[in-house]
Amino acid sequence: MNIRMSRISSTTLIFAALLGLAALLVQCSDHPVGTAPAPIVQEHSPPAVIASTPTPIVPGNALAASNETFIRVVQAARPAVVNIVSVATSSGRSSPAHPFFNDPFFRRFFGDEFGRQFQPPERRQQGIGSGVIVSSNGYILTNNHVIDQADEIRVVFGDKREFQGTLIGTDPKTDLAIIKIDATDLPSLPWGDSDQLQVGEMVLAVGNPFGLNQTVTMGIISAVGRANVGIVDYEDFIQTDAAINPGNSGGALVNLSGQLIGINTAIFSRSGGYMGIGFAIPSRMAKAVMTSLIEHGEVIRGWLGVSIQDLNPTLAKQFDAPDTKGVLVGDIIENSPAEEATIQRGDIIRQYRGGTVNDAVHLRSLVAETSPGTSVPLIILRDGESQTVVVKIGTLPQDLTALSPTQGTQGTRALSGITVNPVPHGRTRGDVGVIVQDVKQGSSAQRAGLRRGDILLEINRGRISGVRAFKKVAGSLDPRKPVLVLLRRGNTTIFLTISPE
Repeated sequence: MNIRMSRISSTTLIFAALLGLAALLVQCSDHPVGTAPAPIVQEHSPPAVIASTPTPIVPGNALAASNETFIRVVQAARPAVVNIVSVATSSGRSSPAHPFFNDPFFRRFFGDEFGRQFQPPERRQQGIGSGVIVSSNGYILTNNHVIDQADEIRVVFGDKREFQGTLIGTDPKTDLAIIKIDATDLPSLPWGDSDQLQVGEMVLAVGNPFGLNQTVTMGIISAVGRANVGIVDYEDFIQTDAAINPGNSGGALVNLSGQLIGINTAIFSRSGGYMGIGFAIPSRMAKAVMTSLIEHGEVIRGWLGVSIQDLNPTLAKQFDAPDTKGVLVGDIIENSPAEEATIQRGDIIRQYRGGTVNDAVHLRSLVAETSPGTSVPLIILRDGESQTVVVKIGTLPQDLTALSPTQGTQGTRALSGITVNPVPHGRTRGDVGVIVQDVKQGSSAQRAGLRRGDILLEINRGRISGVRAFKKVAGSLDPRKPVLVLLRRGNTTIFLTISPE
């Protein structure tokens, strides 16, 4: 899949016309337009034709009303979308100057400038993108990749006014950046609630594709909560089919109330241009990042302190969950907010702050956008029972990474495809466990996703303290039932279900 950042280095009338045509056909299904209805004949009365004048059909009324709505939204949105011109200076490519140019004797007679004449001139590279004015006093939201490595930022309005932009802050993890210009009483877009978006809802994209100022395109919300696209670290994209092209990056996605619901960021394309799939950062995320950058100069993210994974039908059954909604807690970080809130390994977090948790990526984004110190209610499922816990969100630490083979012991039954050893010195933690030395090709363990180097911590919710405990538990397994294992892989703790051989 080719995901392109839409930076450079109408269908509205057709849709409305179709609506008007449909209305016209419905109203005219009994009587052709411009003709009187069929004669009414009354029995035992002289033949007579009672003609009546048909009610005028004006399909243009609905079309005009719809058209007027779009026009009002566009007239409000366009002035708040600007062109962002980023200029970066780079030196030209050349072969190194001859060493004798740097010889002190040579420089004494010819001077320092002589050697520099052989150096290539610097090149100024210009990129074009879009930005959205989000406050009347000059704050502009755009994409980080629009201004990345820029030495100069210029903001150009639709009326040709131009301002020098000052970079307030960037967040590469969401691909957002804040620019400030020295101006007041600027047109700005009000924030919309991206959490209330519905698939099928009509939207407008406003930007500067290919440098064409304040271009407006129309489409619908194709999907919400798109993640694992591979663009940035924190993904919760709005997907739309409104045409987005290179230069649209940083532009506005607005609803029919004229509210900003997203920042257009990237497109899926095999050609480099529009193919009907565009991605926008939701306004909820954009507003949180913007506020943090303005107030703190950096993005301060919330932290829960859990290792989580998505649920599948097999895991849901193992943990007595009615469905696959929510995320499964694999581990709790010591002294974390989750530990203080008594969240346990094996809990299923189903709701966060009153909203449904879709998957692990979704919960990660929700927590990151929560201000540290906020008390948040969670609805969890523990041993098949629903309960509420309240957790006080912490601050995400800057670094969370501070964490010759011998003949091993083979497992039996569902674990017959693996060989384990004691955990080597230096990799042990309080939970100990055993390390997987080998996984047999084609075994159930391999198909389940077990890898060499994984550290097994639990089998069927029972702690494994070492090789002896592993042998005892593995030998007592029911050969007809799947096995639930908890393992640590790097700094991540996850559950796997291994079917019997």
